[in-house]
Amino acid sequence: MTIAYERFNLHTSPEKFYIEACDDGADAVLAIDRVSNEMTLTGKKDVPPSANTRPICGIMGSVRLVAGMYLIVITKKRNVGSLLGHAVWKAVDFDVISYKKTVLHLTEDQTQDNKTFLSMINNVLTTDGFYFCTDYDLTHTLQRLANVSHDFQEMSLLERADQRFVWNGSLLREFLAQPEVLDVPDPVIVMKPCRINGKIFEWILISRRSCFRAGVRYYVRGIDSEGHAANFVETEQIVLYNGGRASFVQTRGSMPFFWSQRPNLKYKPKPLISKNTNHMDGIQRHFDSQVLIYGKQTILNLVNQKGSEKPLEQAFAKMVSGMENGMIKYVAFDFHKECSRMRWDRLNILVDNVAETQDEYSCFLVDTEGKVLSQQKGTFRSNCMDCLDRTNVIQSMLARRSIQSQLQRMGVLHVAQRIEEQADFEKIYKNAWADNANACAKQYAGTGALKTDFTRTGKRTQMGLVMDGVNSAIRYYKNNFSDGFRQDSIDLFLGNYAVYETDGSTPLRIQKDWKFLTVMVSLSFPGDTWTETLAYVLFWGTAAAVTAAVIVFNGRDFVDAPKLVQKEKMD
Repeated sequence: MTIAYERFNLHTSPEKFYIEACDDGADAVLAIDRVSNEMTLTGKKDVPPSANTRPICGIMGSVRLVAGMYLIVITKKRNVGSLLGHAVWKAVDFDVISYKKTVLHLTEDQTQDNKTFLSMINNVLTTDGFYFCTDYDLTHTLQRLANVSHDFQEMSLLERADQRFVWNGSLLREFLAQPEVLDVPDPVIVMKPCRINGKIFEWILISRRSCFRAGVRYYVRGIDSEGHAANFVETEQIVLYNGGRASFVQTRGSMPFFWSQRPNLKYKPKPLISKNTNHMDGIQRHFDSQVLIYGKQTILNLVNQKGSEKPLEQAFAKMVSGMENGMIKYVAFDFHKECSRMRWDRLNILVDNVAETQDEYSCFLVDTEGKVLSQQKGTFRSNCMDCLDRTNVIQSMLARRSIQSQLQRMGVLHVAQRIEEQADFEKIYKNAWADNANACAKQYAGTGALKTDFTRTGKRTQMGLVMDGVNSAIRYYKNNFSDGFRQDSIDLFLGNYAVYETDGSTPLRIQKDWKFLTVMVSLSFPGDTWTETLAYVLFWGTAAAVTAAVIVFNGRDFVDAPKLVQKEKMD
């Protein structure tokens, strides 16, 4: 495998950037011309003594904005543990550096647009959850890595990475010839040393969020024409003990057909199923891919089976039935109905219902001598509306059932022992799954997850209900008034929208229409004297009624909508 470096210096001169590998014995220097953007490999002797020097932790890539190219580097990292002896890092601080020495060549509008695009890039970079490893592939599961060829193992990390989970893939395009200086980040990792019966083992939770059809809660639902599902996350639970290792993989993702739920100022916008697309083609593409990668599929659909969610559940069930694929099983479970009035114990109905299937799917297990004892033959694909709160609760319960079996087979737990009886581990386990829920929810919905009190404690609490109410209110505000900017930020970061150095206007400057003028006019006539009170009360009352009617009727026009994204994603 190509050698990857861990420590770098960035030397900046007026003409070039020099990225120097600082590991022992390294002499490689990547020179980037700040005018032509050309990259060449050179040596330390070619770095000019007058260059400004500072240490960096790695390169995220580069992006073109209105002012030209920008280099994105990791300036601070934190070690979060090790996986099979390989250090895993969390990128915690970044810098976005312009190739150009000045922006005086830009017009006033271009300067403002460039600032907006820069803030979008920084918005994604400051979203918590970029992890990387310089000498181990975090984008693949243990089972996939155990089944690859020797040639695959000799490839660089960037070449062999699962592109679904390489969030800076677009940023790295200019650097493909120098993979040894790059870092490939992965979204959510929890690593904990644990002890049961005096035996110490490593317990690791990795959630890999797909960058295909990525976005925020209400602006990205369903699937795209390639079958990529919104908010698709692969979660792998790993146990390492005494040279042995075990892995259990689950997935989550939006219901894989063409539907939308655009924000319109209502608390819960009505979801709409597209009438103009071939749903069967899309869902077939999605599950062909899932079966190829993961094997058999059991769908756990947790949405309500009444109200606005009912048509989605019915459509999903009908489409799965129409595929007539013996590799795919569909299970509907109305989470809210079954757990109403705080009856959270009823979740065991679902877990018990799929227990035989889970035993059939098994897990990936390798003994202390490196012999593969079992392979995972299928995955549970869970979803609710957002694939966040309800989904995470169920996934944590299935993962607990799996780790019970794994720890027994690995000799950590005695046959008669239950994982729920191990108080110290249970606390670590529950908090880690709740943290996983929060991380995934912040990236998609803008707040921490709901129902994490149950995940952390095993029961629903009044304080948990209050916190859910607070998070729901914050979600409402963000989904309606700031998520357009977040969606644009993700699309720019992932390369779904490209900025060109032209004199033309960008989509950022969209003129408001007459509806916004109506609101402005309605708010622009204050009263000056008390004698005019009655007239102004009548005027303001009428103006307020008209304004409210205009806003309610045109709710979708008053939310913060994305400006950069292709129309296909918005339908």
